[in-house]
Amino acid sequence: MTDKPDPSDRSVRHKAVSIGNRRLKPATMMMGHGYDPRLSEGALKPPIFLTSTYVFEKAADGKRFFEGITGVRPGGAEGLVYGRFNGPDQEILEDRLALWENAEEALAFSSGMSAIATTFLALVRPGDVIVHSAPLYAATETLIGRILGKLGVTWLDFPAGATQAEIEAVMAAAKAKGRVSVIYLESPANPTNALVDVEAVHAARAAVLGDGEELPPIVIDNTFLGPLWAQPLAQGADVTIYSLTKYVGGHSDLVAGGCVGSEKVLTPIRMMRNTIGTITDPHTAWMLLRSMETLELRMTRAGENAATVCAFLRDHPKVERVGYLGFLEPGSRQADIYARHCSGAGSTFSVIVKGGEAEAFRLLDHLLLVKLAVSLGGTESLASHPAAMTHLSVPPARKAELGITDNLVRVSIGVEDADDLVADFEQALLAV
Repeated sequence: MTDKPDPSDRSVRHKAVSIGNRRLKPATMMMGHGYDPRLSEGALKPPIFLTSTYVFEKAADGKRFFEGITGVRPGGAEGLVYGRFNGPDQEILEDRLALWENAEEALAFSSGMSAIATTFLALVRPGDVIVHSAPLYAATETLIGRILGKLGVTWLDFPAGATQAEIEAVMAAAKAKGRVSVIYLESPANPTNALVDVEAVHAARAAVLGDGEELPPIVIDNTFLGPLWAQPLAQGADVTIYSLTKYVGGHSDLVAGGCVGSEKVLTPIRMMRNTIGTITDPHTAWMLLRSMETLELRMTRAGENAATVCAFLRDHPKVERVGYLGFLEPGSRQADIYARHCSGAGSTFSVIVKGGEAEAFRLLDHLLLVKLAVSLGGTESLASHPAAMTHLSVPPARKAELGITDNLVRVSIGVEDADDLVADFEQALLAV
């Protein structure tokens, strides 16, 4: 009888990432990477480990594990300790999440905003300056401007799509104010779909802030396109943040967040997560493992559906414009960023109807298949009104500056039949 592997040996969870000279694709590795059935009575799928704490075989093991968890010894956890720090489901999830961007590490959180908040708390000190792109998700703007602002943290921003020279000017102004601790991006921006040139940001950081080891990390929210259609680490970002609630979870039945990136930057974020307890729970982690097995299939179908729906909406007489990445003007700066950074146009876009809030509301109120709800990236299609919903807390002047208008409707297309979705928009637009 073969001896059962030692569960404290974290290496037993990692399977081969290649066959011969062929490196396996992430979509393939979602089926088993990071999990050894021998640790769970031969179960094909990982069980849900509903436990708050873990038994140490020896006192010396407990000491060694805590040395890793607390940072007394470099290298991180060597074993399972306590539910606020780690767990089998969370660790398997993190192993698989890192694969999509070929990242060194990944961390799982209880929500996308807890991932963002934990990251800022780990990297920012009172009196620091944050440089960020605009617009951002409203809760992120609130976190930076109102909550971190109470700690004496200030910020300067540049518009999504800014050139390297424009970004350098903002970074120079920020440097003059104090220590720049984080360069935070959101691309595509919520809800305008404007792209940020990550390569230009990376170059601007080097030009203005130097190339030393203490450079502020470039952190980017990649929720709208990731991990299938955009992989910002390849363009120079240090950390990619996800609302795993969206495409990765993909069924509108959970809330979670994630970070992937370099071990150097993620280590203090992990330590902060250990302290404040923003890790995701075992059941949610298990649900995400299930969802990730079909991630590529779902995103591919949703992207194809979105292309069909947007083609219909673009030519409709009651639609002023469709903010869809597949319709970028050839030769424009946005088209150039898209060509260098993206492999697909995604399935979330904005529809700017002719009129104002009343016309946008009529469209939303008459959709039948497309549900009136916030969020995105699920199997079902959703539509919402950012100016009156997700971005309601943004001051009117700021909304106008960022292009979040009263006639803008945000749409996330799901995996339904594309022609059925077109029919739904067609009948709803009759009421506008």
